[in-house]
Amino acid sequence: MGRRRGKKRLPEGEFNAVIESLSHDGRGVSHIDGKTVFIHGALPGERVLFNYSHIGRTHDEGVVREILEPSEDRVVPICERFGVCGGCSLQHLRSDKQIGFKQQSLVDALDRIGKVRPETIEAPITSHPSGYRKKARLGVKYVAAKQKVLIGFRERGSSFITDIDHCPVLHPAVGENLRPLAELIETFSIRDRIPQIELAVGDDGVILIFRLLESLLPEEADRLLALCERYHWTPYIQEAGPDSVRPLADELQLSYELPDEMLRFDFLPTDFTQVNTGVNRKMIAQAMEWLRPSPDETILDLFCGLGNFTLPLARRARQVIGVEGEKSLVHRAMENMEKNGISNVSYHVANLYESLEHARWTGQHYDAVLLDPPRSGALEIMPLIEATGASRVLYVSCYPGTLARDAGELVNRHGYRLVKAGVMDMFPHTAHVESMALFEK
Repeated sequence: MGRRRGKKRLPEGEFNAVIESLSHDGRGVSHIDGKTVFIHGALPGERVLFNYSHIGRTHDEGVVREILEPSEDRVVPICERFGVCGGCSLQHLRSDKQIGFKQQSLVDALDRIGKVRPETIEAPITSHPSGYRKKARLGVKYVAAKQKVLIGFRERGSSFITDIDHCPVLHPAVGENLRPLAELIETFSIRDRIPQIELAVGDDGVILIFRLLESLLPEEADRLLALCERYHWTPYIQEAGPDSVRPLADELQLSYELPDEMLRFDFLPTDFTQVNTGVNRKMIAQAMEWLRPSPDETILDLFCGLGNFTLPLARRARQVIGVEGEKSLVHRAMENMEKNGISNVSYHVANLYESLEHARWTGQHYDAVLLDPPRSGALEIMPLIEATGASRVLYVSCYPGTLARDAGELVNRHGYRLVKAGVMDMFPHTAHVESMALFEK
């Protein structure tokens, strides 16, 4: 047997680097002795001192220790734990430059992966960069050595929970009150058996779902209810799989509104909804403006979820067909359709990554298609989109890599042109890029 190779020894000391650009995940990029080095905490144009954190075959990694020549785009992060917490990666970069970085990431991906270029780059969709997160999963950890419970996102590159008392990107109803919640859990007999708290905020309240590996004692449940009442939270518990989620006492119906559309959407705390209400509302408005649905058209909405795009489309089109793979979301979509007094939508449950040969909603003409797939994209249904005969396709994406791949298919194989594209800052202070692209025959 050959000898097992050990880890390469890290170079000791601090090293000088000039930062040339940002990587797709927001790290500074430099080249030292012909090898690429990704340096966390560095910005383009800066000269820094850094320590190596990883030596690899194709690239190395490092962490900034001192900024020798700062970029004029560098700002003071809004969180004192930035750089430790893995929740954000761009707080040290001016907000407008964050947007520019995301726009360039989109354009580069379209060009490099899809071999396509949009005819127009549209202005970005933005909102307030703090307190925006209305959905989140927070880790919980009792640290015996500190006799302390930690609640927050995981540390960058680690499984440890970041030690924070507040989080400026979470909705302030929760983000400003993490410490009282942690102090209460410290008093529980099962303080080391609560691994996660899930946050869901609607226009009408806040639900916290506590993942419990053991049951709370009755007096502990009472104390949790009292704290939640003080901060206007509604506690739910999850003692097994996702289907076990239930209110600890009273139930709360969460909802969000699209005021310009005169629509209200009810949802469960475990349902997928957009984390950023301000961006979602602007996203809907832009989608309607770009797609231009008219009263004589039939439109196909793929990956429709609980109807976030479907119902606004139905306000304008003759008929809308919504297709979603998750049965519970389709059920919620149908309820929302009825509650909003809309009758020109037909919903279908279908796995859009499998054969759709016998699906009732295929094989007919659609005037336009809207799709909002997960990170994996929608490569499998590109031939279906062309087969619909749609003159317009609006693609809403949460990952530029798969959007670029699918755009290449639509343009280079299926006869569409990429008319316009633009980013949506759904997750400020992160390198996460959401975008929208319009294709026309």
